[in-house]
Amino acid sequence: MTKQSKLAQGRSYLAIPGPSVMPDAVLSAMHRAAPNIYEGELVEMMPALAADLKRVARTDRHVAMYISNGHGAWEAALSNVIAPGDRVLVLATGRFGHGWAEMATGLGAEVEILDFGRNAPIDLAQVAERLKADTGHQIKAVMAVHVDTSSSVRNDVPGLRRLLDEAGHPALLMADCIASLGCERFEMDAWGVDVMVTASQKGLMVPPGMAFVFFNDRAEEARARLPRVSRYWDWSPRAHAEEFYQYHGGTAPTHHLYGLRAALDMIHEEGIEQVWQRHATLARAVWAACEAWSAEGSLRFNIEDRALRSHAVTALRLQAPHATEVRDWVQSNLGLTLGVGLGMALPGEAAWHGFFRLGHMGHVNGHMVMGLLGGIEAGLCALKIDHGPGALQAAAEVIGGA
Repeated sequence: MTKQSKLAQGRSYLAIPGPSVMPDAVLSAMHRAAPNIYEGELVEMMPALAADLKRVARTDRHVAMYISNGHGAWEAALSNVIAPGDRVLVLATGRFGHGWAEMATGLGAEVEILDFGRNAPIDLAQVAERLKADTGHQIKAVMAVHVDTSSSVRNDVPGLRRLLDEAGHPALLMADCIASLGCERFEMDAWGVDVMVTASQKGLMVPPGMAFVFFNDRAEEARARLPRVSRYWDWSPRAHAEEFYQYHGGTAPTHHLYGLRAALDMIHEEGIEQVWQRHATLARAVWAACEAWSAEGSLRFNIEDRALRSHAVTALRLQAPHATEVRDWVQSNLGLTLGVGLGMALPGEAAWHGFFRLGHMGHVNGHMVMGLLGGIEAGLCALKIDHGPGALQAAAEVIGGA
């Protein structure tokens, strides 16, 4: 009996918004015997590794490294500047703003949320009014997600600094750049960000397991005013390590460090400005295809305004249950994995099957994006889901004119 051929053979493509595609150079760097953690190459490379991380974040101040995911970075950042009972203002534009707020609540902070919904950016006018009303400066930190991976909105971080300065408000500006660092323009020092958190598995192109907290001198002064900080989360010994073990509060994530070294080499060889430009071009190609598909049928962007969309992830809507049907079809037939909708509906609800996301972050190039879009088009055709024509041509014209 002849088996039907499967087009999913060959290398699979994980096109979700993190973990992103891991470069061969990163995987090769990690594929080694366990190194000596007391002397030698690994110990000696740490100062330069920290310096090159700060180059990506565009800061000359401080970075602390943690064996953690992004949730750990959230807690580490808060633990160093917020005491129980302190008030924080969280600006939510998707699931991850609420997640960071939940972390602050768990640490005993008085959390106030300005929720701007799941398909709109932070409204700076509302934030300005809230800061103006806080005449006693009870708000100790303003927390915002630069790019919320669930909604794919990109927020105006330098605009928040401008508001704080205009109001003469001393609150720290804290930014979550887990989905944006290494993908979107981010200028920590120039934008006046006091604390920034990120993780290894997206724009930094390293498997999940490392998180980073960048902080300036204002944030370090806030840390010094706290009566105590958890020995493990304390960023001071990590950022100012005198011995190798202090960088990670104990045994280092040895193989991740080698992978990170390779990834940073790739980023700096390309140039961070060029990295940002590549992501912007590939995002425009994705948008051009989606705009063509949306001319007919039910496919829609979660964020309609191009100027507000992330260059790293695109969140889409498709009449339920078609989004799940497309994801299932391209994965089983093409070896292409698309991201689930996150935070738009509860998993048990029928509406949950009407959302999906495309990750175009990190180690991604033109032919990969064209393959991603071609796979989606094949799925739409195979499932007879209504869509407009000309998507691949529109994307090709963007890439061809880059």
